[in-house]
Amino acid sequence: MTNPSILTTALQARIIKAIDEAGGWIGFDDFMALALYAPGLGYYARESRKFGLMPDESGRLNGGGSDFVTAPELSPHFGRALARQVSQALQATGTAEVWEFGAGSGALALQVLGALGSQVERYTIVDLSGSLQARQRERLASHAGKVRWLGELPARMRGVVLGNEVLDAMPVKLLARVEGAWQERGVALHQGRFAHADRPTNLRPPLEVPGAQDYLTEIHLQAEGFIRTLADRLEAGAIFLVDYGFPEHEYYHPQRGMGTVMCHRAHRVDADALADVGDKDITAHVNFTGVALAGQEAGLQVLGYASQGRFLLNCGLLDGLDDGVDSASLASRAMVQKLVNEHEMGELFKVIGFAVGSPQHPYDGWQALGFAHGDRSHTL
Repeated sequence: MTNPSILTTALQARIIKAIDEAGGWIGFDDFMALALYAPGLGYYARESRKFGLMPDESGRLNGGGSDFVTAPELSPHFGRALARQVSQALQATGTAEVWEFGAGSGALALQVLGALGSQVERYTIVDLSGSLQARQRERLASHAGKVRWLGELPARMRGVVLGNEVLDAMPVKLLARVEGAWQERGVALHQGRFAHADRPTNLRPPLEVPGAQDYLTEIHLQAEGFIRTLADRLEAGAIFLVDYGFPEHEYYHPQRGMGTVMCHRAHRVDADALADVGDKDITAHVNFTGVALAGQEAGLQVLGYASQGRFLLNCGLLDGLDDGVDSASLASRAMVQKLVNEHEMGELFKVIGFAVGSPQHPYDGWQALGFAHGDRSHTL
């Protein structure tokens, strides 16, 4: 395996070259794209364990050198509950394929395939990371005849689209209001190190931020563009995206003045995206109002928007935990609670759903299972 320090040095050289070629400054979105996705060098493009393992019987999270744990690694009940929503959506839209973007360790795919069986004719994973694809192939070997991998979106798609913690990893632009004037915050070199540098811009947050205090935030042009692309290429089906974030009136609240960009490494969080580049994840919270509007403007129907906790409970997350069929240990039940508790993942994480119809199966206002109770679409 290649020495990580060599990869890091090469990635830094690649970013320095990009800054030089751009005249000494690049936008933070370009920096984030290189730090995460530069071929063979970026955080998601190199061979290293990112996702934690399932908890052991004592409840300890066996990180195994990983940087973070996502919901499917916490509990297989996450994927089984989501599969109930997928099943309903496949039936309602007359489709038989599941598309997962950024499939991580393959845990969610394994859970959904195991729950849905023959209802899914094909499971397509779209993932840019060759190292993650290799890990997914190993984990999904028992479903090899049904799973395929793509490195980009096809021109036309049909089926149910899934994305768990995908939008937060899409590059964002940083906007900084400094002494009353809006600037785009990018990255330059200062004494041989990466440093933030601001430039005047006509870009603005989608909402006016009251006050004159200095303020840092993000806009999500790539995530919204991704939704528009899905809308353009999905001929029939539904979309369910799970991530952490807020509606825009909360996102651009005057008190949220430091932005939401954060980094994950060894199950610890920090806010310095310019340090240890390539050795840690960089994310930003999602503006779900922007995502919803991008989908609507592109012709998608919003099925609903809810907290992850409410969505999973609507989908029967707790079914079987206490009967004789599932002898879940206390530790695994504790992991299920993490998925729904408000002070854990249940409230911070949200789910948004979209649908698109076809002449054979037009969208007729079907009620998505996950949004049957506690739908917050009106807050977007």
